[in-house]
Amino acid sequence: MIDTLESVTAKLCSFARAYHSNYGRQKIFDDYLAFDIMGKQQYDEIGQLIQKGFELSGLDLNSGFSGQKVYPELNRYIAPIPLSRIAFAERELTKFAEEKGRCQYVICGAGMDTFAFRNENPDIEVFELDHPDTSRYKLNRIRELEWNIPENVSYVPIDFSKDDMTEVLKNAGFDSELPTFYAILGVTYYLTLPVFEQTIEKINRLSAGGGKLVFDFPDETTLSKKAADRVKRLTEITAKLGEPMQHGFSVSEIKNALERHHFTIEVHKTPEKIQNQFFDKRTDGQTAFENIHFILAKKEK
Repeated sequence: MIDTLESVTAKLCSFARAYHSNYGRQKIFDDYLAFDIMGKQQYDEIGQLIQKGFELSGLDLNSGFSGQKVYPELNRYIAPIPLSRIAFAERELTKFAEEKGRCQYVICGAGMDTFAFRNENPDIEVFELDHPDTSRYKLNRIRELEWNIPENVSYVPIDFSKDDMTEVLKNAGFDSELPTFYAILGVTYYLTLPVFEQTIEKINRLSAGGGKLVFDFPDETTLSKKAADRVKRLTEITAKLGEPMQHGFSVSEIKNALERHHFTIEVHKTPEKIQNQFFDKRTDGQTAFENIHFILAKKEK
């Protein structure tokens, strides 16, 4: 049975990155360490989960899965969002680091993110924030793989429901005077706007040295009758897995929440723009989700 140290939807995203790296012919994003950090057992479990129609019960630890059966579901419902958003986020991070020189990268809800081991820029100080259980699990996995943790990487356990992100980061060596790039990916789907805005407020207080914030969000069509069939199916899947989406946001709601805490939108990738940048002329059938937007916001001093 799948353990609960990391959310099932997060594991689905990790699986999508690993499968795409191993088998994708037209790479949107090549997370070539995704399979290693995930491990074969968990990879096979998630493959089975998809194959069995996203039913958590009845998974066989001794069995694999059929790629032919998994591939269509993965390509249609799972892979497009995590592949394109990490590609967008890390491209913007690269630009930020080239412009700022020494800087910090804070990954909120890092999960099995592998940037720390793919990164070749020693001027980027990386802070991975995640629940203590998830951090512990990941560090154990890193030890099993015998990977050496780079000196510019800090794993920061945090219970977002109880701990003050500002205090936890500063205790981990975070420098609020340094330019910082924040990533909050795959999170807004499960939060109300007031809760998400609390995180923006904390990031504002942490960003005396300036910074940028990247995140994705589902728009207001997500839970409406007008939602595309694929969007409706994905909301059914996440609810079945015990992680129901709360609601969608309008662009104006997002813009106003950011501006209340001194952030302005620098880049807004609509579904159409995501399609044009990452999915046009593909032959595997992957397309951008009809309700998903990417935001890059800049802190105004």
